[in-house]
This record gives sequence, C-alpha cells and structure tokens, in this order.
Amino acid sequence: MPVSSSRPLSVEETEAFGAALDALRQEVLEDLGARDLSHIRRVIAVQRTAELAGRGLLHLGIDPLTFTAGTVALSLAKILENMEIGHNVMHGQYDWTGDPSLDGNTYEWDNVCTGDNWRHYHNHEHHTYTNILGKDRDIGYDVLRVTDAQPWRPGHLTQPVGALALALLFQWGVGVHDLRLHEPRPDRETFHEEVGPFLRKAGWQLGKDYVLFPALALANAPRVLLGNLIANTTRNVWAFSVIFVGHFPEGVSYFTEEEVEGETRGGWYVRQLNGSVNFDGPRWVHVLSGHLSHQIEHHLFPDLPAHRYPELAPKVQALCAQYGQTYLTGSLSSKLRSVAGKIWRHAWPSRTASASRDRGQAVATPVAA
Repeated sequence: MPVSSSRPLSVEETEAFGAALDALRQEVLEDLGARDLSHIRRVIAVQRTAELAGRGLLHLGIDPLTFTAGTVALSLAKILENMEIGHNVMHGQYDWTGDPSLDGNTYEWDNVCTGDNWRHYHNHEHHTYTNILGKDRDIGYDVLRVTDAQPWRPGHLTQPVGALALALLFQWGVGVHDLRLHEPRPDRETFHEEVGPFLRKAGWQLGKDYVLFPALALANAPRVLLGNLIANTTRNVWAFSVIFVGHFPEGVSYFTEEEVEGETRGGWYVRQLNGSVNFDGPRWVHVLSGHLSHQIEHHLFPDLPAHRYPELAPKVQALCAQYGQTYLTGSLSSKLRSVAGKIWRHAWPSRTASASRDRGQAVATPVAA
C-alpha cells in the first residue's frame, strides 16, 4: 500500500507554506465580484430550467423518449442543486453578496439531510478535523473501514455490499449521519429534538417526489414516480462517487489527535492537502461535481466560490512542488477503482505488515507543533 511521498516540513517551512496559501486566498477575496455572482445565478437558472423541463416531460409525455429526456433533465437539476449550488452556498461562499437566497446559514437544499445538520457535521466537524481519527466521522461515514488505523470488526466483511447500498441511498446516509443512531443516547429528549427536524425534512422530500408530483400527473403517476426515483438515485450515486473519490483513494493520510495537538494554521493547511484528492475532467464535470473535482482546493479554501478552484489549482500545485508536497490527482475512473479496492481490502482483518505501512502513511507529513 503506497505511503504519501510528501516530505516532512520544518516548523518554519510549514508556516511559510501556510502563509503562501493565505496570500492566495486573500487575492481571491479581494477580487470577488460580478463574475462570481453571475456564475452562481447562471447555474441556478440552468438548474431551474432543467427541473421545469424534466417535470414537464415526465408529467405530459407518453412515450419512452420523453420519459428518458425528462428523467435526465430532472437528474441534472438535482445534481446541480445539491453539488454546485446547495453544498457551496451552505459553505458561505456567497454570503458576501448579501443576497438572502444565497445565505449559507439559512439555505435549505433538495435533500433529506437538513441544512443545519449538514452545516454542523460537514462544515464544522469534517472541515475542522479532516482525517483525524476519532474526530472526523466522515472517515468511512462511521460504517466503512478505509484505513488499517481503524479497528476491524466482523461486520466489516459486508462493507463492499454496504458501500453499494450507501451509494444508492446516499442522501439517506448523509441525512442520518449527524443523528449518531449507533451511539448510546442517555438523554432521549435531546435525541427527539434532533431527530424531529430530520423526520420533517425527510417526510417533505418523500411527499414531494413520491406523492405530490405523481398525484398531480393523474394517469401518468407511475411514470412520474419512477422518473423521480431514478433521478434521486442518479444524484445519490454521483454524489457518493465524487465525495468518496475526493477523500478515500490510496495515498491520503490519516492522523491521530496526538499528532495534531497544538496544530498551527500552516499545519492545518498541510493536513488538508494530504487528506484530499482531485480528479481530472472537462468543465462540465467540474460544474456537476460542485467543483469537488478540486477537493484539495476545496479543503484549503472551503469558503471561496468553488468555480475559482480551477484557477487556483496550478498555483497550489506550484507551491506543493516548491515545498515537496504531494498533490494527488488523476482520472475519475482510476480514483474510483482505487476507492473500490480500498473498501474491499479493508473489509478483511489487517495483516501486521499492512497495518504498519498504513500507520506510516498517517504520519508521513507531520504538522507544526
């Protein structure tokens, strides 16, 4: 199993690396303006047009061609809404505009996961404690073992099948993730307060896609219901693929709480870099992924408009080359194969040598104390 090839940095180098990345971030902040607002509004317009076209074709059409076209259009709308719009808006990337519809603290997306839950465990937990074992619950989403540093349990033998189920039902995995259903809950009243918003949101999503819109279609109800089911599943599988490729291929590093104790801003940047992976593709792939095809830049600059990441990537790569840090990237297909192999391999108990190699990966790039 490969170990990160990033060279260890001294305290001075770590802080210089962080300062250079801070300077890149500041350049973008000072340049925010009309083209950024134009980009997100253009994407919103495309998303709304695709949803209107998709639902219209499903409701009014009677042939396989309009069913296929309607389902594709609705899938596109759901992907754009969740990835390039919802995810990025909820990161506060457009708070500077003052537009209430782009307010990251109040935006609610087309997903069974509530916006508040997502902001808590994704924006706060994951982006603060990225790849810290015991702190970042996005490492395997609490159900998959993706590193030898995680203890093996017999239940992990089923994780190749579990990963497929998670892909198909990804919005539901995301939706219940912050509820910590597998953990003991001594305070049931607190749990009820947390689960209530999820149940209301999930009920609305189910009612909208599988009751309201099919009912409005009258005789076309089965066709509309099936189209909505396919569109939601397509969105789920795509989102799962993008997120897993950005976090779990070979070469990413994991850290213990002791290793990051006293971590500085520069150390945080180094950890984000070594815990993220990019994938290549044309512009439309970047947009459909919410620009999470540039997961490295997203982890370094989560509050910058994501469409800026392709411009930042060459500058980040140059800094990585200057400081001897590995910049992990490749094709989407190769990274998907890497993730699949990792999920399969870690379904089985670790051999001592394998565990040792994986542990070495975790400390390949120490952070400044």
